[in-house]
Amino acid sequence: MLTPPDQFLYHERDLPILDVRSPGEYAAGHLPGAQNLPLFTNDERAEVGTLYKQVGKNEALMRGLEFVGPKMAMFARHATSLALEGRIKLYCWRGGQRSQSMGWLFEKAGLQPRVLQGGYRQFRRSARERISLPWKIAVVGGFTGSGKTEILRALRQMGEQVLDLEGLAHHRGSAFGAIGQPPQPSTEQFLNLIWRALDDLDPGRTLWVEDESHLVGRAAVPDELFNPMREARLYFLEAPRALRVVHLTALYGVESRAELAAAVQRIQKRLGGRDAAECIAQIEAGELAAVAERLLHYYDKQYAHGAGKRDPERVTHLRPEPEPTSMAQWVEQAAQMLITARNQLGSKI
Repeated sequence: MLTPPDQFLYHERDLPILDVRSPGEYAAGHLPGAQNLPLFTNDERAEVGTLYKQVGKNEALMRGLEFVGPKMAMFARHATSLALEGRIKLYCWRGGQRSQSMGWLFEKAGLQPRVLQGGYRQFRRSARERISLPWKIAVVGGFTGSGKTEILRALRQMGEQVLDLEGLAHHRGSAFGAIGQPPQPSTEQFLNLIWRALDDLDPGRTLWVEDESHLVGRAAVPDELFNPMREARLYFLEAPRALRVVHLTALYGVESRAELAAAVQRIQKRLGGRDAAECIAQIEAGELAAVAERLLHYYDKQYAHGAGKRDPERVTHLRPEPEPTSMAQWVEQAAQMLITARNQLGSKI
C-alpha cells in the first residue's frame, strides 16, 4: 500500500488522487489534479491536535475515531466511485495515520490504494528537486505590451520548451495583471503547478520563460527557479511602440472600465496624481489608446530600470527588420528571431 514517491508520482498517472488532509491544508497547496476527501474538517483537526498536545495520543485517537466513524461509509463510496479499475492514489501530510487509515478502509472496500510514502511533505521536497535541476533557461524580455505571452505560445507551437509563469499564476504581471483572470493560486500551489509544468520537459533543452519579477501578482516564483532566471541570458525584444499600444488596447479594451480605473488608482502615487486622474478620465471616455500610450511611459521606465541591473554581457537585443505591420506578424517574426539568436549563441545561452 505504501508507495515510494517516484513510483507514486510517475507511474499510473491516470489514477485519481485523493488528498485526505483538512480543507485548509488542501487550499494552501496540493498535488495538481488531486481531489480533497478530508478525514477531518478544519475544526476537527484542530481539536484532535490540541488533545494530542495537551492530553495525549490515546485521547486524541479516541476523539478522532468519534469524528471518523460516522463518515467511513461515505469515504468508501466516494473512493469507489472515483477509482479506476479499483485503483486509487491518496496522501496526507507525512504518509502517516490519516492516509494509511484511509488506505486500510479502501482495502476493506475492495480497492487497491497507493499511499504516498512520506506524504505531501515528501512531494514538496521532490518538487523542489525537480525545479532545482540545471535547466538551460532563456529569458524573453521586452517592454510592456510586446506580446511576450503570445510569443511564448508561438515558440511552443514551433516545438520549443516553454514555461508560462503568468499563465500558471493567473496574472499578467502588472497592476492590471489580475483583470479578467481566475483567482491566483497561493505561492505554495504556484510551486506545485510549476513542478507539474516542468515534469515532462527535458532539462537538456532550452527552456523559454518570460522575464518576471519575483512576485507574479501575489504568487512568488520559487528561488530555485528565480535565481537561475536572473543569471540566464535575457533576449530583449524591441517591439515597435505603435504595435504595443494597439496590443494593449485590444487586450484590455474588453475588460471592465471600473477595474481598469481601480488599477490606475493602485499605482497613483508612482504614476503621479495628475497623470492618474487624466488616465481615469480617459478610461471613462473610452480613450484607451491614449491611456495605453500614457502608461507606457511609466512602465517602460520601470522595466528599463530593472533590466539595467542585468549583466550587459548576458543581454541580447533583438530588433525587427523589416518593421512588422501587425501584432500577428510581430509575434511570428519575434519567435523566429529568438530561435535564430539562441542557435547562433549556442553554449553562451
